[in-house]
Amino acid sequence: MESGAPGFWDDQERASATLRRLTGLRQEIGIWRGMSHRVGELKGLLEMAEDESDQHMVEEIAADTERIARELEQLEFQLQLSGPYDDHNAIIAIYSGAGGTESQDWAEMLLRMYLRWGERERYQTSILDLMQGDEAGIKSVTVEVVGPYAYGYLKAERGVHRLVRLSPYDAAHRRHTSFALMEVMPQVEEAVDVVIKPDDLRIDFFRASGAGGQNVQKTSTAVRITHIPTGIVVTCQNERSQYQNKETAMKILLARLTEMEIEKREQEKARLKGERVDAGWGNQIRSYVLHPYLMVKDHRSGYETSDANGVLDGDINAFIEAYLRAKIGST
Repeated sequence: MESGAPGFWDDQERASATLRRLTGLRQEIGIWRGMSHRVGELKGLLEMAEDESDQHMVEEIAADTERIARELEQLEFQLQLSGPYDDHNAIIAIYSGAGGTESQDWAEMLLRMYLRWGERERYQTSILDLMQGDEAGIKSVTVEVVGPYAYGYLKAERGVHRLVRLSPYDAAHRRHTSFALMEVMPQVEEAVDVVIKPDDLRIDFFRASGAGGQNVQKTSTAVRITHIPTGIVVTCQNERSQYQNKETAMKILLARLTEMEIEKREQEKARLKGERVDAGWGNQIRSYVLHPYLMVKDHRSGYETSDANGVLDGDINAFIEAYLRAKIGST
């Protein structure tokens, strides 16, 4: 595979990627072996408790059994995430829609929601690039999410998210509808079906500008890479050196091109099956209603809840799992 940066995929990085993959497999095997060991211990304790008629121990074993059952259900669900990149880290991008400050504020609310979700799931998150809004909120942001099956879960969130609320920026306090687009890409070490040719890249360097949060370091070594054949543009300005920004931008570009290839395959599969294919801003996946009532509803799975505040605080697993189970069941 070719790349716009000399030595981008050198032997050391390939060896590092292989080591990370092996480490992940060992950890996965360790989890299953640990689960088997815990079940064996509980079985022995139960036999002892029954022999001694120890009701208190039986109740404790029952509680432990329920916890193991929930963990097992989650592990079995992960086994269904069998896509080629499902177990990879993810790169997500959020873009505010038309509507100025309203939509920019909504985009920042979504950013907070996914960062809080990452905290809940013990994923590592870092902001790779961020463009502040004109008055409030953000115009766009790119975030790296590191952890097992990050892409497999977050791919359920790609699409347009719709917010209905009383506007805090409207003097008349009228109800407004805002939109934001969520993109999700797998972070890959190398994609077999994606070739990046140096001649297809235009690389520009510029000084980072605009307000930045605590997660964004303002530097004078920001990088913008344009992939000429597709028109994809990626930027990175949070690293301390020009080289690091370029490396990170190349990783984002590779992730975008990989996701584009995945989408092409899904659209072709859907076309052959005679299904309707929605893309881009037309693909509204979820509505968050804060007025005149509280409700969050996913338009694909039909799952909904009145706990809108909890959802916006990162409690979105029920939505993710409902969508993924429905999608797995339809394939």
